[in-house]
Amino acid sequence: MSNNSETGHAVNVANFNDLISFVTGYGSAYNPTNPAIMLPAMQTLSVNATGTIAGVNAALPAYNAAVAAREVVFAPLSKRVTRVMNFLKSSGVTPQVYDQVNAVARKVKGTRASAIIKPDDPADDTEPSPTPKQISASQMSYDSRTENFGKMIQLLAGIPEYNPNEEDLKIVTLTALHDDMKNKNNTVLNAEVPLSNARIARNNVLYAENTGLYDIALKVKMYVSSVFGTTSPQYKQISKLKFTKLK
Repeated sequence: MSNNSETGHAVNVANFNDLISFVTGYGSAYNPTNPAIMLPAMQTLSVNATGTIAGVNAALPAYNAAVAAREVVFAPLSKRVTRVMNFLKSSGVTPQVYDQVNAVARKVKGTRASAIIKPDDPADDTEPSPTPKQISASQMSYDSRTENFGKMIQLLAGIPEYNPNEEDLKIVTLTALHDDMKNKNNTVLNAEVPLSNARIARNNVLYAENTGLYDIALKVKMYVSSVFGTTSPQYKQISKLKFTKLK
């Protein structure tokens, strides 16, 4: 979720607190029969919402740090694979052996083995040909790239001609890189669990149907409009408070 969305949740809570301040100022004139929009319930909801926002904010730093560390490892991967394949090609292996490894290398890099098939241009007054169904070339998720890189290393380890002098191209170095990729990806996944749980808790408090902060705010606005009228100064005060249903 983007930082703008995270900010949007906090804006909803801040506007809800302003809403509480306004209706508090109406004194005894604000006297709803629905317990959910009475001031004590609104104040409790505000406290809970603020707590869930804090929970997400507490979980974000570890997740962001893990994502950044993973990106450092994965960013130069395609260039490393290109160098590996260039060495393999120069080593004298048969085209069949090279092609076998290159098929996996393409998956690590996310490149397509064949050109995208385009529909034929239609003749005059005819319907265009449907685009043929194609399997996506993209296997660029971190899990897929890690798995395919491991397969590539296994293939290279069984090729006698693959015996580079360059340290960063050696099997032992590539294996260490693969282990680091797995570790960094697992760290992200582990950090994602508490963040995801915190977001679920926040979304429940803010956006649950009927009981969430968003729906409660709309009900409060409707009640104020019923008491004072839609052209009243009181309703104009709160109508400018914007609430957005985010997920």
